[in-house]
Amino acid sequence: MRTTTRLSGGLAVLMTILMAGLALTACGTTSEADDTPLGNCRTGSLKWTLVLLGKEKGGSRADARLTAVNKSPDSCVFDGYPGIEIHNGKADSIDGAGPGHPASFPLSAKATVTVDLHYTPYGTKGADDWCVRQSEAVVWAPHDSDRTVVPVLDRHRRTAVIDACGETLSMAPPHRTPAGN
Repeated sequence: MRTTTRLSGGLAVLMTILMAGLALTACGTTSEADDTPLGNCRTGSLKWTLVLLGKEKGGSRADARLTAVNKSPDSCVFDGYPGIEIHNGKADSIDGAGPGHPASFPLSAKATVTVDLHYTPYGTKGADDWCVRQSEAVVWAPHDSDRTVVPVLDRHRRTAVIDACGETLSMAPPHRTPAGN
């Protein structure tokens, strides 16, 4: 019985070590070249863009897309939802929010992460009275306190204005985008 207890304890330790190693590998949190842990992506190392895509067909929601390109020569980990706020002066703001905890993933140099946004446009039947109208947004990388201001653009990359109502912009989980999208 004593041997069984020691074997089970040793097996439990071995399984714990193996599971921890698999979890790190699955998350992609190490550099392929030298197995050093990757740091979180930083706001200043990403080139941000916010593009309005238009209103859903037959729907009461509008779509936008927030993208960030890793302009650093190093890979980083994009771990969670980015932050986004659209302010109406110093008072009202609409903040981005997404469901759950999205999976983290490595973002290599020049790679792009995309987050689809949905919001209720001003003038939509049933729209909240809490509305903002702005040509820029404040964004930041997950787990970073630095913020940056980005212009709102239309599909043709011209300056645009987001006219959104409600307290939140609904965010889809971040995902890597193939080059050229």
